Amino acid sequence: MASERKFVTENIRRVLLREYVMKKVGRAGFGGLDVQRTPMGTRVTLITERPGLVIGRRGEAIKTLTKAIEDDFKFSNPQIEVLEVENPNLNAQIMAEKLANALERGWHFRRAGHSTVRRIMESGARGCQVIIAGKLTGARHRTEKFKQGHIKYCGQAKLEFMEQGFAPAKLKPGIIGVTVQIMDPRARLPDEINIIPPKPTEATPAPAPVPAADLKAEEQKAAKAVEALKKGVPALAEAEKPKRARKKKEADGKEPTGPVDEKKAPRKRKKKEPETTALAVQAPAPAPIVPAQTASAPALTEQKPEEKKASDEKPAEDEQATKET
Repeated sequence: MASERKFVTENIRRVLLREYVMKKVGRAGFGGLDVQRTPMGTRVTLITERPGLVIGRRGEAIKTLTKAIEDDFKFSNPQIEVLEVENPNLNAQIMAEKLANALERGWHFRRAGHSTVRRIMESGARGCQVIIAGKLTGARHRTEKFKQGHIKYCGQAKLEFMEQGFAPAKLKPGIIGVTVQIMDPRARLPDEINIIPPKPTEATPAPAPVPAADLKAEEQKAAKAVEALKKGVPALAEAEKPKRARKKKEADGKEPTGPVDEKKAPRKRKKKEPETTALAVQAPAPAPIVPAQTASAPALTEQKPEEKKASDEKPAEDEQATKET
C-alpha cells in the first residue's frame, strides 16, 4: 500500500500545482502544464498565449514563481520553461477560459457558444464540442451543447486526437462550468482509407479487321508456298510425314524392311514358359561317360578258360584254309 499512497500523493501535488499556476498566469492565457523529473531536478513546461507576461521584467515574475513551486509544493530544483502556443484557437484550455470570461462579462450563453464553435472550426479543427452547464436562464440547472464536425467520445481515437479544456465562470446565480473539446486537424481516423489510383496506361489501337476474301487468298498463297518447299526439299517432306508404327523384332532377330499396317498384321504374343515351382522334384544328374578301350590297350581283366579255347581254335582253322588254297 505504500507505493499506491505515494502515487496518489504525487498526483494530488501536481493537480494543486496546476491550479496555482492557472491563477497566477490567468492574464497570459494558460494553455497547459507538464511536469517531468530529471536527474538534475524537476522540469516544468508552461504553455501560454503571451509568454512575456509570465517572464516579467528582467525575469522577476518567473523567479517568484520558481521559488513558490520549490517552497510550497516541495519540488526539488524546479526549472521553468515557457512556450508560446502556435494557434490559440486550437487550444482547448485557452478557448474554455475565453468563453468563461465572455460569460462573466454578460454575453448570452447561446451567442458565446456559437461564436466559440465558429472560431475553432475556421482555424482548421476537424471537430469541436462546447458544453455549458449551470443556472443559465432560471433557478434550475441545465446543460447546453454546441457541436460541429467530427467528435469522438471513446476509444483510442479520443485519447490521441481529442483535447479537452475546462474553466469555471462565476455569475450571480451561481458557477457555470465550461467544457471545450477539440479534435486535432492532423487526426487520421481509423475509417479513413486512401485509395491510390493505378497509373494510366497508353491504349494500343485495335487492329483493323481483314476482309474474308483477302483472308482466303492469303491462306491459299501460304498453302502453295508450303507445297513448293516440300517438293524442293525432300528431307523436309519426309520429316513432315506421319510416323508409322513398326513391328517388333521377330524371334530370329530380323527387322521388317517395309511399312507394316497395324490392322492387318496383329501383334504376336510370346508364350509364357511354365514357371517351375519350388516343390518340383530335381532330375537325377547324368552318369559320367567312360571312353571305350582300344585294341592295343592291354586287357585289364583275365579271360575265362572257355574263351581261351575258342581263341586257340580260330588260328588253327585259318591255317587249314590257307593250305587248301
